[in-house]
Amino acid sequence: MSSLVWVELDRAAPEHNLRQLRAGAAPGVIACAVIKSNAYGHGAAEIASLLPSAEWFGVNSLQEGLELRSKGITRPILLLGHVGLEELPAAVEADLQLTVYNRETLERLHSSSLPRPASVHVKVDTGTSRQGVLPGELEDFLRLVSKSRNVSLQGISTHFANIEDTLNHEYAEMQISRFSSALEVVDRTVGRPPFVHAACTAAALLFNSTHFTMLRSGIGLYGLWPSRETFLAARERGGAVADFHPVLAWKTRVVQVKTIPEGTYVGYGCSYRTTRKTVLGVLPVGYADGYDRALGNRAHVLVRGRRAPVLGRICMNLCMVDLTDVPGARLEEEVVLLGTSGEERISAETLAEWSGTINYEVVTRISPLLPRKVV
Repeated sequence: MSSLVWVELDRAAPEHNLRQLRAGAAPGVIACAVIKSNAYGHGAAEIASLLPSAEWFGVNSLQEGLELRSKGITRPILLLGHVGLEELPAAVEADLQLTVYNRETLERLHSSSLPRPASVHVKVDTGTSRQGVLPGELEDFLRLVSKSRNVSLQGISTHFANIEDTLNHEYAEMQISRFSSALEVVDRTVGRPPFVHAACTAAALLFNSTHFTMLRSGIGLYGLWPSRETFLAARERGGAVADFHPVLAWKTRVVQVKTIPEGTYVGYGCSYRTTRKTVLGVLPVGYADGYDRALGNRAHVLVRGRRAPVLGRICMNLCMVDLTDVPGARLEEEVVLLGTSGEERISAETLAEWSGTINYEVVTRISPLLPRKVV
């Protein structure tokens, strides 16, 4: 495992951020901390250990759930994604809770030999057009749940399509209304289960009506706002605005320093040509590590509290930076790709702007092979 590129995790930040998300929730509302996709690139096992007050965890796949169980995590784990029909017994054996929306899943559970009834959460598609039972089909689906051997209804959920990216929340309010109607169907068909959950980070912060019995939040746990619009909406509402602390810093080291003359091309495609004698630093990080190729000739890194421009194209495992204005920079000097150095800071949002994406993708794409160090 290379020690030349690594991720640092702030030990105190995840619990602090969870407290911020819980701040507006009623007593008794629990938290399902979403740590799917390697905890949004932060390291699932590491983040789970830093969230002792989270009652549940949410992951995407069976493999993620089994990995957490193998680490000794015994708290409830909700699988948010599809579990293959052949894999359902393994999920139940590991005491993982299932999100269901396909009749075939219920039929396979009904006909399987299982060590215990499968705990299921029915997902309702209120307007995102992804996973979920359409409202018009919900009553029939619930009746199938109630008749299915080996199935125990534990939860009802939904997810929002346009709650983060806008200051106009009419569509989100429509989805809330649809979900409320769906809950009426649940109540009269099978009775309300113990866990009702819809609150992603933006919903948790902006709409108390989405809290129900469990928050199911992700990006805010990592100290990141879902969007600029969510921050502005929270501020416009006039109450306390969440004080999120970023959890992650991403660092590397200089693996070569050399001086090249004015007029020298740098990197593949000769996309950069020096305009002065340049002290060039080579870094052992590239797009294979998650450092986006779009950052070439656009991004900066931090060295000794100063910004150093990225020169040329990002390579698979390397990139180059201009150290001319960083006096004394030397071999194996620490370099901050994301985080703070001195008074300078490069945020996930800044990297996202440079690479034309969102902060979610910036952190999630950091290679899971890189070591995560709790600091």
